[in-house]
Amino acid sequence: MRLRLFAFLIALCALTVWLAFAQFDESRLKPFSINHRAAKDSPADVSFLLDPPAGKYGFVHVRNGHLALGNGQRIRFWGVHLTDWSRGSVMLPSKEDAPIYAATLARHGVNLVRLHFLDLFAPRGIIDSTRNDSRAFDAGQLDRLDFMVAELKRRGIYVNLNLNVGRSYKEGDGVPDAEKIRWGKGLVLYNPRLIELQKEYAKALLTHRNPYTGTEYRNEPAVAIVEILNENGIGVGFRAPTPYYDNELTELYNAWLARNRTPAQIRRLREMAGVEAGAPVPRLAGQEAAKAPQERFYTELDFYTSLEGSFYQDMYGYLRSLGVKVPIVATADHAHTSSPYPMLLSLSKLDILDGHVYWQHPGARETPSPMVNDPAWSTVGRLSRTAFAGKPFTVSETNHPFPNPWAAEGIPIVSAYAAFQDWDAVVLYTFEPKRDPNWQPYMGDPYDISLDPVKMPELAAGALLFLRGDVRPAKTFVERTYTRAQVYDSRRLPASERPYFTPGFPPHLPMVHGSRIRSLESALTAKVELPLTDPIVSDTGELVWSGWQRKQGLVSVETDRTQALIGFVKAGGKALRNLAAQISNDFAAVVLTSLDSQPLSRTSRMLLVTGARVANTGMKWDEAGTRASTQGGPPSLMEPVTGTLFLKGLEGARTVAAQPLDGAGNPLGQAILAKRTQEGWSLAIGDPVTPWYVVRVER
Repeated sequence: MRLRLFAFLIALCALTVWLAFAQFDESRLKPFSINHRAAKDSPADVSFLLDPPAGKYGFVHVRNGHLALGNGQRIRFWGVHLTDWSRGSVMLPSKEDAPIYAATLARHGVNLVRLHFLDLFAPRGIIDSTRNDSRAFDAGQLDRLDFMVAELKRRGIYVNLNLNVGRSYKEGDGVPDAEKIRWGKGLVLYNPRLIELQKEYAKALLTHRNPYTGTEYRNEPAVAIVEILNENGIGVGFRAPTPYYDNELTELYNAWLARNRTPAQIRRLREMAGVEAGAPVPRLAGQEAAKAPQERFYTELDFYTSLEGSFYQDMYGYLRSLGVKVPIVATADHAHTSSPYPMLLSLSKLDILDGHVYWQHPGARETPSPMVNDPAWSTVGRLSRTAFAGKPFTVSETNHPFPNPWAAEGIPIVSAYAAFQDWDAVVLYTFEPKRDPNWQPYMGDPYDISLDPVKMPELAAGALLFLRGDVRPAKTFVERTYTRAQVYDSRRLPASERPYFTPGFPPHLPMVHGSRIRSLESALTAKVELPLTDPIVSDTGELVWSGWQRKQGLVSVETDRTQALIGFVKAGGKALRNLAAQISNDFAAVVLTSLDSQPLSRTSRMLLVTGARVANTGMKWDEAGTRASTQGGPPSLMEPVTGTLFLKGLEGARTVAAQPLDGAGNPLGQAILAKRTQEGWSLAIGDPVTPWYVVRVER
């Protein structure tokens, strides 16, 4: 019976995967290659959004709950990382290539680069790999970093300096079990030697003088943000990688109990844990936390909250003592399958709150599905839970990782709702410069957007929408408050309460109103009444999320300067004020945005980006349909969006023409003339194969 049931489940899974992918016609995939080195004076260049050099007005700071320049003007950041996970990539480009990549990012509207994983050993990061410790910089790599920062600064691109990210340790560091702790996740929050080494690294980097800018990093106004830790934390159930660190944490816990609990309270904790009088109180392990008595559970959370808070306050004070002038981030809210609120008690004491979310992270091994069909679990919904009233909120990691067939939805949706939620930064993970000038383009890992035929053009469109504020902030911001008990109890709520872990809070609210936390230490959060509808309409009326209940989701963006149809466009059949689409693709993203400050109805130049599925040549899926079993190789492939677009309401237009662009953003063939019809200017797209066009209107 069990064997038959197992066989049935396997067949059902196979059918589900087949249904998910049967709709795709592989013959529609066509080669299209991004080429940053061949870029010239692209008509799609949006570097006018930047104001070079970075830091010209002084240091970035917090003003009225948002990030601002030295002159008090508010600034939003639209960014990428520089990393090197895929073959042929390099995190810190050579001096010959640094200008190419800095210009590429500026051309696509990037005004912030998150310098991530600098603390890896050379030749990847800046740590000298020839020594028996991790306490010195590699001179060549440090020079590359300095030169790249100078090139970014010159073009108006700020940097976010990460401190502890992926540092590993050697015997000479004087770190117990150095070879066994890898990145020291959790440990760096409490081990004295690891904390000492973090401070040493921070001082060495921040007091280093960049010879190409003439400024130490602590005094560099092109540094916008400093982050203490990347995706790090500690809490109930934590188990260190070696007995040394596990015992050390238990000793710290018992020392904290001696200072913060009465003998009677400690005696009760021992009784709950089943240990003898005088024995150390053990920490909860694994599943024990779910059933532990409230007193024991709350006590342990008090300890972890105190430990994290003390670490971040100490590091914050140390960085300020070094002369760091810009806002400082503790770490990101990054685990969305559990409640973040105990961790946010300490993170919210620093200058900026930050979040990381991916749609269907490859580690989860989910069958790829379109986000437009699941607004409550969307990246927008999950990210929105972390923002605090009166503080800037940044998203320093997000992406729709390759090879999700619906990844074209990611950048347009995130940029639109980030503007609606009035966030301060969105940083995509990741952009990987290529070392070899003759590198053949394809997607080398799930996160790299640098050669993605759809995401790179969408990067420019997203910059226009987000940096200009084309989507207005929500009219109403719903604020939440929590008691300390509610914060702690949220850790034991069922998965059905994710991502907000706040009973009575409708997870679709961030698509309707703004969302903020007011306090984690005040009154009980009140239940929010907001009926769930399809469509879900923002209170500004500019964003509509429709069709999701019937699994034909469509997000529409309708503003003066940017309009978009994202998702199942053909099934949705929706027309906007200036844009309508009759396309053959079942799923696509179509974004039309002004290339100047004028509305679409009056502008003379528009950027049109159309995206659908992206793949590599020879790529194959695994049997479960959850990831690529064969990554494939060059050239990169895309499913061109084909059919007819209607550009409407173009005041006084005499001629309308769309110039297709190649992978460098240069003109590709002849311009496509639109025809005047009753429905608007009819524009045939899809031939030649390209994801982007510059539309010109003559009056």
